[in-house]
Amino acid sequence: MGRSDRRALIDLVLWLGGLTGSGALGVLSYGTWRAIPCFAVYGLLYGSGADARWHEYGHGTAFRTRWLNAFGYQLGSFMNMLEPTVWRWSHARHHTDTLVVGRDPEIDVMRPARLVRIIANFFGLVYVPMMLARVLYHATGRITSEEASFLPATELRKVFRTARVWLAIYAAMIAACIAFASPLPFLLVLGPRFYGAFLGQLFVLTQHSGLGEDFLDHRLNTRTVLMNPIFRFLYLNMNYHVEHHMFPLVPYHKLPALHAAVKHDLVPASPSLFAAYREIVPAVIRQLRDQTYYIHRELPLGAHPYRTPPSIPSALSG
Repeated sequence: MGRSDRRALIDLVLWLGGLTGSGALGVLSYGTWRAIPCFAVYGLLYGSGADARWHEYGHGTAFRTRWLNAFGYQLGSFMNMLEPTVWRWSHARHHTDTLVVGRDPEIDVMRPARLVRIIANFFGLVYVPMMLARVLYHATGRITSEEASFLPATELRKVFRTARVWLAIYAAMIAACIAFASPLPFLLVLGPRFYGAFLGQLFVLTQHSGLGEDFLDHRLNTRTVLMNPIFRFLYLNMNYHVEHHMFPLVPYHKLPALHAAVKHDLVPASPSLFAAYREIVPAVIRQLRDQTYYIHRELPLGAHPYRTPPSIPSALSG
């Protein structure tokens, strides 16, 4: 659980440096074919990379210094279009009631799955308009009934203030596009949520898709996927998702070590992204006609039962 400013700062500088460099090159080469790879890199770092940063900095575990976590969280929240106050409380509910129907506000793949919506969100076509509408709604000083179930009244002023600041930024972006007769402000600020979000969506869908609902054991409703170093950097090791749900106070840069320490007690990890989707896709398709179906997880022989302290042998195990 040890936190490290040094390790988290290295990752943050690499990410922001990649964003700044690719964005600057994209602007300088705009109008030529060379802008395409520049904006492709910028879009992935922004549209896909920001999701993991929002998540990790929101847990407050990445940095030892608290204000660095707060800075990263505010930046990642804006880039990912997830209002920081609302989603801090929403995500807490997600960890408490993971895949519990009617309680978890972050179930990405319902039963039956809305396939058109899932595919459209690889390009932000549903997500971005929905988030913009929510920001506009909050800017009027209102919240939804679902949000009222987890947002304390003391937090509402921050919700409304943030929404109004974000709307001002979006308005300035539109004004800049008109003033300069150029789409560049859009390509740099909001556009990546359309053209660069597909890899983040590919990652996120592996977390819980096709698994059993209403289980309280995270080993049964969450999936760990082994990924290559580039994907792990973009995703900040959130591919070790079972481990993260079981021990959410462990920093992202310690998750590989945690995985090695506890993997004997877990369902075997998917060996690759391809292997994960080879399991997910047939399960989601089958759920279209059979909503009771889910991927059954079997804990390895000798795994500790749910909530049984490891140091105390279970009297119920015989």
